[in-house]
Amino acid sequence: MKRSLALASSILALAFSPAAAQDIVITNATVVVGDGSDPVENGTVVVRGGLVVAAGTNVMEPVDVPSLDAEGKWVTPGLFATVTTLGLWDVGAVSQSNDQRASRAPFSAALKAAPVINPNSQHILVHRAAGITRAAISTLPSASIFSGQGAIIDLDGDAFPVMQENAFQMVAMGERGASIAGGSRAASHMLLRAALQEASIARSSTPREHEIEAENGVLLGPYDVDALRHVVNGTQPLYVHVERASDIRQALALKDEFAKLDLVLVGASEGWLVAEEIAAAGVPVIADALDDLPSDFEQLAATQSNVGRMKRAGVKVAISASGLNHAGRLPQAAGNLVALTRVPGATGLTWGEAFAAISSVPADISGFGGKAGILKAGAVGDVVIWDGDPLEVGSVPTRVYIGGVEQSLDSHQSRLRDRYSSEDQGDLPRAYSW
Repeated sequence: MKRSLALASSILALAFSPAAAQDIVITNATVVVGDGSDPVENGTVVVRGGLVVAAGTNVMEPVDVPSLDAEGKWVTPGLFATVTTLGLWDVGAVSQSNDQRASRAPFSAALKAAPVINPNSQHILVHRAAGITRAAISTLPSASIFSGQGAIIDLDGDAFPVMQENAFQMVAMGERGASIAGGSRAASHMLLRAALQEASIARSSTPREHEIEAENGVLLGPYDVDALRHVVNGTQPLYVHVERASDIRQALALKDEFAKLDLVLVGASEGWLVAEEIAAAGVPVIADALDDLPSDFEQLAATQSNVGRMKRAGVKVAISASGLNHAGRLPQAAGNLVALTRVPGATGLTWGEAFAAISSVPADISGFGGKAGILKAGAVGDVVIWDGDPLEVGSVPTRVYIGGVEQSLDSHQSRLRDRYSSEDQGDLPRAYSW
């Protein structure tokens, strides 16, 4: 599957090369559609031209397509990881390889993640081998509360990973935002509202005479304000990172001042306390799966039941990859929420809900609802075959298809595993023979 950067700026810019895609029929599978429904046994998945044609039971098998017997194995859509920095860094401690932050840059909201993605990053290869086929990525806030403009990428490793650039804007509020803006939540709210009000003023060209300044430099320059116009007019979602219940309420209240805002809450450790208000506002949430410790003052009411309780209140909830250290642990996090249903007094997710929270729901929040993270007609042909229940911690993918193209599961990590798992060291240098 190849796609052009020229198409990346349009929503749902999915372009495929049918010649590169592999038509496949997978039979005798435990099929997970990814829409929240339960898995079905003895199912079939049909992919043609890079797109899903059908999935489930009673599927007509085309006679002109090669068939693969899954022998009862689990077959799912590719996972959709959100709030990640995949492709933006290699070694965190080596600044030359780390593009996650731009603390000395004169820009903030105008920063773009799309141009700096490295599709050959080992992080991308490792996460692809974990069943992740699409991801939302963003730089992190540093010089300002605004992170910059995130992008949606695929993990097929070709030269054009960007599916949609400028897909969303991230802003840090709560404790993190207060620290950056001047040491108080009052400062972060003032900066956010001033920026959005400035961006709401119609101009025919990029403003060059206005900026919001701080004693130690520019907090928001004209290009940042210009970038925020897409947020104010609702064409670019605003991801608001908040944890505390009162901060969540203030984030929701932004829609009273800026009616077109397309809000998404990120974090929301205390979301269960205001779950009905979030649901009533129709604002989706990307939350950590198991924040259960008051690691910060803004998380004093954190509980493992947070995601389950918000889901029961009617909130659309996806599981965030940001707090996992490794986005490949998304299935483990989802599986823990399933296990939580067996704990007296706790609220977790059903198996189908948990898998949807790492596949179709984050895809939907990212603007790719029905197009990714799901095995339904018309969706991208992202298919993963697992050696066991994908939400069990010991299960791993055995085959991964992205857009109908089977992917290599090889990476530096797998080669190191293979190199040292054999007693035959061959012609390895002597230094490795101890």
